[in-house]
Amino acid sequence: MMQLNDIIAMSEDQERGAWFVLADPLTGRPTGIRLRIAGPDSETQRKARLRLADDLVEMSDIDGRVSSENREKARIANLARCVLGWECDEDGQPVPFNTANVIRLIRAATWVEAQIDAYASDRAAHRGGA
Repeated sequence: MMQLNDIIAMSEDQERGAWFVLADPLTGRPTGIRLRIAGPDSETQRKARLRLADDLVEMSDIDGRVSSENREKARIANLARCVLGWECDEDGQPVPFNTANVIRLIRAATWVEAQIDAYASDRAAHRGGA
């Protein structure tokens, strides 16, 4: 039987994040790019969701509408906030870890975004941290 302390421990594990390796979309082989992603029940993701709501309010026009372009921009920034670290090279050199570079990776291809998004929402993948 699960107890409150078990739930709290699970969330704390998810806050530490778990490593995820991007897979080539055609072969399924590891790309070598690794990301440490906070789990769906983490404080990091909770704060990211709140920030997303704030961003959408700030982007809204006088009638409360948010353009598709701004909505997409806010959604990608939200996903980037769930990434806690990475191992990523470009032209044989490590790419500095920062939000702008994570957003650049996410925007590089829809398959990258889809894999990161799926892993960020996968509770089973975050069980026990890594």
